[in-house]
Amino acid sequence: MQPATSQRNQYILYEPAERPPRAVTLFVGFQTASLTIAGIVLTPAIVARAAGTGETYLSWAVFAALIVSGLTTMLQAARIGRFGAGYILLMGTSGAFIAVCVTALVEGGPAMLATLIVVSSLIQFALSRHLSLLRRIITPTVAGTVIMLIAVTVMPIIFDMLTDVPAGTPTLAAPASAGATLVVTVMLVLRVSGMWRLWVPVIGITAGCIVASFFGLYDVQRVDAAAWIGVPTGGWPGFDLGFGPVFWSLLPAFVFVTLVGAIETIGDAVAVQKISWRKPRAPDFRVVQGAVAADGMGNLLSGFAGTMPNTTYSSSIAITEITGVAARGVGVCIGIVFLVVAFLPKLSAVLLAIPNPVVAAYLLVLIALLFVLGMRIIVQDGVDYRKATVAGVSFWIGVGFQNQLIFAEYIDERWLALLSNGMTSGGLTAVLLTLFIELTAPRSQRIETALAVADLPKIRAFLEAFAARRGWNVAMADRLCLAAEETMQILIQQGEDETAEKRRRLRLVARSDGASAANLEFVAATGEGNIEDHMAILAERDVTAPLEHEISLRLLRQFTSSVRHQQYHNSDIVTIRIDVPPRER
Repeated sequence: MQPATSQRNQYILYEPAERPPRAVTLFVGFQTASLTIAGIVLTPAIVARAAGTGETYLSWAVFAALIVSGLTTMLQAARIGRFGAGYILLMGTSGAFIAVCVTALVEGGPAMLATLIVVSSLIQFALSRHLSLLRRIITPTVAGTVIMLIAVTVMPIIFDMLTDVPAGTPTLAAPASAGATLVVTVMLVLRVSGMWRLWVPVIGITAGCIVASFFGLYDVQRVDAAAWIGVPTGGWPGFDLGFGPVFWSLLPAFVFVTLVGAIETIGDAVAVQKISWRKPRAPDFRVVQGAVAADGMGNLLSGFAGTMPNTTYSSSIAITEITGVAARGVGVCIGIVFLVVAFLPKLSAVLLAIPNPVVAAYLLVLIALLFVLGMRIIVQDGVDYRKATVAGVSFWIGVGFQNQLIFAEYIDERWLALLSNGMTSGGLTAVLLTLFIELTAPRSQRIETALAVADLPKIRAFLEAFAARRGWNVAMADRLCLAAEETMQILIQQGEDETAEKRRRLRLVARSDGASAANLEFVAATGEGNIEDHMAILAERDVTAPLEHEISLRLLRQFTSSVRHQQYHNSDIVTIRIDVPPRER
């Protein structure tokens, strides 16, 4: 990954750690929640009705989904311990689970579904804890591709919603209300700035609802019939602890979809960091670990509550980009709104009464922005022909399966229902292609030492032998050794407050990229600060008078073509690339 640029994002009004005025927090929180509630409610409704479970379970599933979504959205924003991202990441029911959940309800009932969700959620806790082990598989290219495929998966639903109106509605009702929403929203996004950006969603939705009301599309009867306060009676399914053939036949599918959802969460956690700060930062993978852990907690709570599994909603990233408000307090406010709406059917009805064409038109803008954000993540990671192949092939395979254009007649119906989700099929392809690259890469060499100046001679001897085996000359060997020395110096400086008893260890992995470059990976205990961010700051300082601790950073930038610093709980992983000069290849 190239060092982060120092270009500021002037569109961010409030960063995560800042506290906007209370009125702004409440306003943005409520409008964001109101645009998301329909999606949270819709998924369990589709699953319950498709499986024919009855209204009792449906009412409970919707109520429980709002409760779990509220709690986990607050957890993502507040970040308690190692659970949560510390950013605005909305949590809601996952559409990726629709096919497997319907099958579980039909074959085993709600109790079987609850058991499967609880067991499969444990995968996410393990993934969060050991995410650093998968760093070469779940890469920014994979994450960016999955985010792009979210658009592929959601857009057909949005296009269907654009024309989803009751029978007997005037012909112009859907296009007029959707068109008003789309035009007003796009014009405001393109032209307004500052605090006016907070009003973009409200103005766009309101404009669409006003036009829709002239055609009788706003469902006033739903609002009138809803109770002010209410809690479903009965409906909690309990658990099926028989662990019979149905459980074991469905568990692999649940685990697979859970992993796909975790990859989406990883992409969302990377993306939200890119758009939440005025000065761009390198992704902090401790944030990603927290987001995945909170996602796992959401699935665990969903299983205990007997409702659909949770996942992060990528649309919240686009909403943050539009409003410019990334403050954590907004995420907490959104979670509170979900909790309140769960107990206030009247308020829920007001939001759910917004016509589908209006909601779809607004979502069209959000998903379009999300698609571009996925592209940006891929490009900023640096695109070579390998990454381009992974992203391009995976994307179009996802598109093909989403539209059932790839050998649909030869695939078993159960697997087709799973793979016809473009995010699932494309994401799996991206993971498999990346795994193939890793398995067929040139064999690496490694050494383990203490992270100390005294062990630099061991590192130098190791790299000189590595260069000799590759047939590189003394100049290239010296280049490797100097780059490694400066990287170690930076890591040592970050851990200077460590006691002797806690002295950090270092694992250095060296591998060649053909004859053109060498990649060195340094794995050490966690230090403070991100090297990519520090290198970006150098461009803003006076190069003629560098501070003492910046000398290693400047030299490292001189010796390397790219530096990538991934920070996880308990470990720092710095990967540098050193190109072989053309005359020496």
